[in-house]
Amino acid sequence: MKFGAGFATTLRSLRLKNKQLAAGDGNQGMDMTWVTGRIAVGGGIWNEENMAAVARAGISHVIDMQIEFDDTPLAEPFGIEVFWNPVDDDFQPKKAEVFQRGVEFAIDALDQAGSKLYIHCAAGVHRAPMMALALLCALGWKLNDAIRLIETRRPQADFADVYVRSVEKFLQGYAASRR
Repeated sequence: MKFGAGFATTLRSLRLKNKQLAAGDGNQGMDMTWVTGRIAVGGGIWNEENMAAVARAGISHVIDMQIEFDDTPLAEPFGIEVFWNPVDDDFQPKKAEVFQRGVEFAIDALDQAGSKLYIHCAAGVHRAPMMALALLCALGWKLNDAIRLIETRRPQADFADVYVRSVEKFLQGYAASRR
């Protein structure tokens, strides 16, 4: 898969805009936004230095939504558990299984005392917020409240209608399976 210069420029721009983490917190190079006290959303990790920043932030588990890169080898030296759940950012409907797998991993992770979860894609704009939305709703949040929370904490999050509909479809099946 090839990405043009526009993609790289957009990615750099998003990283520069998201300076929500305070200097000195050990995450200066990471595009990571805490949505809750234990769930963060952001862009790609890409290298060992950034994975070290993720580890310093106390992240114990990662849901990697990007199709572009699997973080598993980068995470192993830090003892971080990665679930690679790759989906294309193609503005097409996403299968419920994508959300089901991610939610199951996340709930198992969050059941562990002291765990923290980082959900990311390449830029932290579409796929990671989409997965975070599915997770928050599975945890009991109302859809619109979860969207507002994510958008408030991470203003660059963009909830494309097709992705929100995909999450809603997943949630219908998820709710039915929980009865």
